[in-house]
Amino acid sequence: MTICVLGALFLLAGCSGWQQPSASVEEQPDIFPDYRDITVPCNIAPLNFMVRDAGRVQAEFSIDGNTALRITGKEGIIDIPLKKWKSVLQEASGKAVRADVSIWNEEYPEGAAYQPFEIDIAPESIDGYVVYRLIEPSYIEYRQLGIYQRNLSSFEETEIITNRSSLTSCLNCHSFSSNSPDEILFHVRGANGGTILYEDDRIRKIDFTKIGPGKNVTYPAWHPDGRFIAFSSNTTRQIFFTEGKQPVEVFDTASDLVLYDIETGEVITDDRFMTADVLETFPSWSPDGKSLYFATHQADSLPVIFTPDMHYDLVRVSFDAETRSFGSQIDTIYNSRKQGGSASYPRISPDGRYLLYTLSDYGTFPIWHNETDLKVIDLHTGEPVDISIWNTPDNADSYHSWSSNGRWAVFGSRRLDGRYTRLYIGYFDKDGKAHKPFLLPQEDPRMNEWRLKSFNVPELVTGKVVLPKL
Repeated sequence: MTICVLGALFLLAGCSGWQQPSASVEEQPDIFPDYRDITVPCNIAPLNFMVRDAGRVQAEFSIDGNTALRITGKEGIIDIPLKKWKSVLQEASGKAVRADVSIWNEEYPEGAAYQPFEIDIAPESIDGYVVYRLIEPSYIEYRQLGIYQRNLSSFEETEIITNRSSLTSCLNCHSFSSNSPDEILFHVRGANGGTILYEDDRIRKIDFTKIGPGKNVTYPAWHPDGRFIAFSSNTTRQIFFTEGKQPVEVFDTASDLVLYDIETGEVITDDRFMTADVLETFPSWSPDGKSLYFATHQADSLPVIFTPDMHYDLVRVSFDAETRSFGSQIDTIYNSRKQGGSASYPRISPDGRYLLYTLSDYGTFPIWHNETDLKVIDLHTGEPVDISIWNTPDNADSYHSWSSNGRWAVFGSRRLDGRYTRLYIGYFDKDGKAHKPFLLPQEDPRMNEWRLKSFNVPELVTGKVVLPKL
């Protein structure tokens, strides 16, 4: 009992100067980020938020009717101490935390209490880190970009690699083997470029133009056993627009699939996936490694020229790791001609049941399409799963990855302002139900608007990436 009392006093230590508001408001507070009625992992960083146009602000967090934590703040900002927040998460795992928020401002000089909201704490954790590229949302030159990692249990952000030493180099397409921080690859474009591969505690650069068919490789997918990497090899073009909300269209004039054997250093090809009239891109393995999924488009004419009639299907082909060969049958999972739109970025849940992808009106680069939404197919039934709560109208919700336990997905969204991509995390429960997503927490919630960089290609990994010096 003594330990419990001391713990309660510790959690309440931050409430000095606690005041009782004199008025009440018959609505929930309009907080930023919107953390009302969300579900979060039991190991997430503090959900610091702000109430706009507020001076003094108070937040009381309670569990099962008992006060667990009180926080006071200035300038409308609630800044939750990390250690105290971890204690709340530990106690509330599998339960709901109730938040009561009060503010003081010119309208309410004596204070006003809002209606409470709840935050559900899921018992399932999320992988420890998310890796992303920070890049300007529209660019011609590759300025000040890099690949970074964020500790999801705190606010620690560290760089993995940047182009600080060569601002003309582009770093892109970072990828991991089964959410592992110990196996990573990324591309360096520009002078002395190549594919950087780190595995078995060694790092090396591969020039794919000098092996196999001599093609540059683009979008990667590690085979679950770590031996193979499937790549698409894309010839990509861009169209820049001078007006309208969509500033650029990215498309392929050619794209093939190749397979790299890490053990032998060979590039393996299949004639079916090397033709000019069919474009293949965005490969992704099933968790058992027995199937490869990818997006494909049948070109109507050659050479390929971009038109709004470019629609991509999602297909699947079997794979035999012993013979390093693909099966004869190609199954269509999403048929764009029958179902409409254009599908990209197939990613299979770790249990092999769900396919998460993006759907746009047309094309193959959904991040620039305001209508892009995330979609899910139940591979056991072939039926769609409703994840509309993850999407927002009129702004792109795009690149995504699963957590290693399949309960969480992180994705990029431009819903705040239509221009900058920021990271959202959504809970996908054991019954296949999607819950309201939440914005990646920041130590100062204003940084969600002040940081003028897009978070690009989020990948969840189980630990911190530590590369040897390049």
